[in-house]
Amino acid sequence: MKVLFKKLKKSNKVALSFFVVAFLAYIVLYGFLIKNLLTLKGIETAIRIAVLIFLGLWFIVYTLVSLVKLIVKKYKLFIVLTIFTYIFIGVMGVANYVFEFAYDKLDRFSEKDMVVYTSLLISLKDTELKEDSVIGMISDKDDIEGNILAKKIIKEHKLKNEIKEFDDYYPMLDALYNKEIDAIFVSDNYITIFGSEEAYNNIATDTKTIYKLSEKRKNKDKSITSNKKLDEPFTVLIMGVDSEANGLNANAAFNGDTLIMATINPKTLTASMFSVPRDTYVQIACRNNAYAKINSSAAYGTSCVIDTMQNLTGIKIDYYVKINFKGVVDLVEALNGITVDVQKPDFQYNHGFNCEGKVCEQDSNRNWSHAIFMDYGKQNLNGEQALAYSRCRGLYVESDIARNRHQQDVITAIANKVLKIRSFSQFEDVLDAVSNNVATNMSREQILSSYDILKNMLENSLNGEEMIHIKKTYLEVTSLPVNVGSRITSALTYYPGSLEEISSMMKENLELIETRVVKSFKYNANDDYETKVYGKGIRTGSILELMPNLIGSSVADAQAWGSKYNIAVDFKYNDQNSTIISDQDVQIGTLLLSVRSVTFTVGSAPKVVTDDTEETTNTETEEETEAEAETEAETEEETENTEE
Repeated sequence: MKVLFKKLKKSNKVALSFFVVAFLAYIVLYGFLIKNLLTLKGIETAIRIAVLIFLGLWFIVYTLVSLVKLIVKKYKLFIVLTIFTYIFIGVMGVANYVFEFAYDKLDRFSEKDMVVYTSLLISLKDTELKEDSVIGMISDKDDIEGNILAKKIIKEHKLKNEIKEFDDYYPMLDALYNKEIDAIFVSDNYITIFGSEEAYNNIATDTKTIYKLSEKRKNKDKSITSNKKLDEPFTVLIMGVDSEANGLNANAAFNGDTLIMATINPKTLTASMFSVPRDTYVQIACRNNAYAKINSSAAYGTSCVIDTMQNLTGIKIDYYVKINFKGVVDLVEALNGITVDVQKPDFQYNHGFNCEGKVCEQDSNRNWSHAIFMDYGKQNLNGEQALAYSRCRGLYVESDIARNRHQQDVITAIANKVLKIRSFSQFEDVLDAVSNNVATNMSREQILSSYDILKNMLENSLNGEEMIHIKKTYLEVTSLPVNVGSRITSALTYYPGSLEEISSMMKENLELIETRVVKSFKYNANDDYETKVYGKGIRTGSILELMPNLIGSSVADAQAWGSKYNIAVDFKYNDQNSTIISDQDVQIGTLLLSVRSVTFTVGSAPKVVTDDTEETTNTETEEETEAEAETEAETEEETENTEE
């Protein structure tokens, strides 16, 4: 070795310097390339191995030949080999940069191990926290913001107030708004979570923060994992975070207004997207299967939403993706726009704003003074327009169902455009936009394993075929104005037959059940061909029903009603000669599934006792009150005449 170094020292110093630099740079970059290429497990294995073998052999040949040429001081071949070696060094450098950049962005997609949870003690704007104030708190001891951190706030600020526990956030909010309690503990994302509910539309301005506590803890969503490979059929639940800020923070809550369950079969390149209207009344898994709007499940975390959707459809969800729709603006801009067929509006006014025959919506900052306009029909939408269309529901009869369809169209258009990226700079912009606004339980390796799906989709595109066939769904629902105590909530109930067809189609796509073969087909050249929409038009099965108003009905009618719904009925008679119901002890609009028995009052209204113990009927009391009011009015009129 010493002899070799002595001989090299006698060679040309410049040539030797180029060799040493090339030697060291090649070793370092080749090592990084080995690491990065091995990370692409399962992706073009033969090509990766061939590249590594070629570059490895080149390095060996270059090193041996260069040493010989430097020693014998013949530099012509050395110069040629060195030029190619520096080219390979440059290529490896660029490749490593691209890999590291992409891996860093992909790692940002995955949920973090530790996140910051924040609990707030809030009250209505005009309420002051006093020693006798009553504070609401969630009873679930596993609820980090509503219970665990809440207790720490109580201890830290030495609060001696009466604590009233609730099983659910919504009754607790109702109690706050009805001033039955004075303050409540909630997550710092409470405006995002509850603000879309009609009763709390102004919650941001209605409330104020009294105390705040943040703590870094183990991410509870990190436990939601799946080992399902992406080369076999799988499911993804897409959950929208309709925030006013760009980017997802470490513990981004979501309001549950956008829930899209997708099934993807990489073998057949067939997918389905099932959007559930946010107001659909279903059993919430983490609330002992109590009925509520499906978007309310988001207040209890990702696992609650997933369990609720699984119970609804009967299909296991493998992965979830949380998307901040504010990030749609940046993503679509990075793609230079997307092509969407904008639905023609049914109305001219969107929440009182005149759209003048076009489709219009607030801008990304929810500002009507900078409203976004677009024509209806197929067109290229920019980022603001794409987000506006994704949010728009006020211009359509179908309201939230129309908005769900718009979101599906935008997601599909984005996916199609992503597959057409041809420059690294655009790829960089897209990854930046996505990584800041997406969180998922997929690992980097699982995301990379989708390569074969994307490759096949791209091949279809280049061959002029449809990239992926997406089966459309439509859940048939009807209005369900449920009485939830102090208010009526405008919910929807779905038809089981419609959901069954959608679930069966998704199970077929996942190869969980055998595909049904259509053995008959009718064709009429005069009919317009329409793509099958699963679930649409099917209004079969028993839907949820509400407690009706039976006041004014007969006893026989009430007995027949109770027999029909297997509900025990009892009667309290104020008049033994009457058969007409005058009152009922279950509120009108109460969900019938929660009703076990009803007591009806029959006959005239019950008597009331006056202060002097003289019994009078309500009717008599009302007549006396009216007479007294007339007497007072006459007295006032006489007084006015006297003054004149």
